[in-house]
Amino acid sequence: MSARIEGSGLEEVVAATTRLSDVDGEHGRLVLAGYPVEDIAGRVDFEDAIYLLFTGALPTAAQRSSLREALGDAREAAFERMGELGDALALPDAMDALRASVAHLGVVAGEEPLSEAVRIVSAVAVFAAAWAHQPAPLRPDPRLPHAADYLRMVAGRTPTTAEVAALDAYLVTVIDHGMNASTFAARVVASTASDTVSAVVAAIGALKGKLHGGAPGPVLDMLDAIGEPEQARAWVTAALARGERVMGMGHRVYRVRDPRAFVLERAIAELEASSNASSPIGRRLRLARAVEKEAEAQLAARHPDRPLKANVEFYTAVLLEALGLPRTLFTPTFASSRAAGWCAHVDEQRTHGRLIRPKSRYVNLPAPTR
Repeated sequence: MSARIEGSGLEEVVAATTRLSDVDGEHGRLVLAGYPVEDIAGRVDFEDAIYLLFTGALPTAAQRSSLREALGDAREAAFERMGELGDALALPDAMDALRASVAHLGVVAGEEPLSEAVRIVSAVAVFAAAWAHQPAPLRPDPRLPHAADYLRMVAGRTPTTAEVAALDAYLVTVIDHGMNASTFAARVVASTASDTVSAVVAAIGALKGKLHGGAPGPVLDMLDAIGEPEQARAWVTAALARGERVMGMGHRVYRVRDPRAFVLERAIAELEASSNASSPIGRRLRLARAVEKEAEAQLAARHPDRPLKANVEFYTAVLLEALGLPRTLFTPTFASSRAAGWCAHVDEQRTHGRLIRPKSRYVNLPAPTR
């Protein structure tokens, strides 16, 4: 057997100085370019959040309109380019298809950072929606706001105002989140003086990993297995006794409840309030709340020194399901928002950073036995 070398995971290592977001894991706070996430998610559009990341300020009505128009034009342009993608969108895995499709995007000489972000963010949304509707994807409607058009292209119908607001809340909530694995991957690539498309492709590859962007779907599998709020205690007890994880609980950074879980739970409740009495949203939300409460209590009893509370994936799953998105599209939808954060970090890295080149510690291990 060969010996194993443990890595540090770079905990507490400061890899960059940024104005884009701040994650306070001890107190459960996320600040997006100066604004607590709970103050803007569900209160501003995705277009506003993009503008905020690149300029440091929320847009005026005219600036929002201009950015919305640019995103619409870019979605149309991305759709027209799909004939150049070869078999990329035919790949069976959505994230593989997205990574291969985005890799086809070229570099536009002299393109401003915000314009480049608009082009890439729009392409990610169009390619993700197109994958879900192969071989006959829906054409974008450039007149619509970005969230409304994405939901229309995915669901194949005109979304309600409440549904668009819920998706906007999600897209704003996950647009950036400190030096997470995919953002770090993007900044490493940018630090080599490579292009933004290459950095975003690397970030998509990192987001695909089950330890980063792949958790929302299994949350729904868990809720399906539990079925009713009254079954939550028995199911959680049995799962923990088998040594299984409770999906959507615990986070690498947060030691209290993920603030994004609060924002998304609120968005689901607002969506439920706008729905008719026969909608399944309320039943799903009550089940999710019961499971969260039971899991938090039992995990605290088992691990009193290691807080494990609801993370962003827990209520992401419930919200995206309520909007009619297929589970296979949850992580690509995450990418369609986070692409804006990746692009902003690439711009910041180019402006203020230098080549990222950490050291490793060599350990002279004995040769493996044969």
